[in-house]
Amino acid sequence: MSSRTLRLFLLAAALGVPACGTLAQIPGTTVVDSKLNREVLEVCEKYRHALEARDGATLLAMTHPHYYEDSGTPKGDDDYGYDGLRDVIAKRFPTLQAVRYNVEYRSVEVRGNRAHVNIRYDASYQMSTDMGPRWERKQNDKRLELENDGRRWLFLAGM
Repeated sequence: MSSRTLRLFLLAAALGVPACGTLAQIPGTTVVDSKLNREVLEVCEKYRHALEARDGATLLAMTHPHYYEDSGTPKGDDDYGYDGLRDVIAKRFPTLQAVRYNVEYRSVEVRGNRAHVNIRYDASYQMSTDMGPRWERKQNDKRLELENDGRRWLFLAGM
């Protein structure tokens, strides 16, 4: 092994970079495969399934009491907390006739009892309107924020 190769190997080892290949990923994602990351993604998948089933009770049961949604906008008049989420679910879910919510999990970052999950979603839904059924489709990047309360992961933002 040349001295340059040895230096690169030692630098990679010091930085925690694997010398051969990359870290294993959870199948179908770009998320590093670990027990903790799998646990967080299981909660995210439960959320995704509850959303597709329009199961508001399950979604609220997965929500932290300090939930806060800023709707991704700079203005504050569309922000809401747990009670606002409950109102959104109560108003919007009865108008939904069908929901498809696909998610591409890009990364999971866990620090202490907090987790950030970066996703790309592709959602299609049919809703009832005064003029009849209407289909909509939305795609975007999003961050889900969760907190472990000592028993389970709950959503703090991003639903």
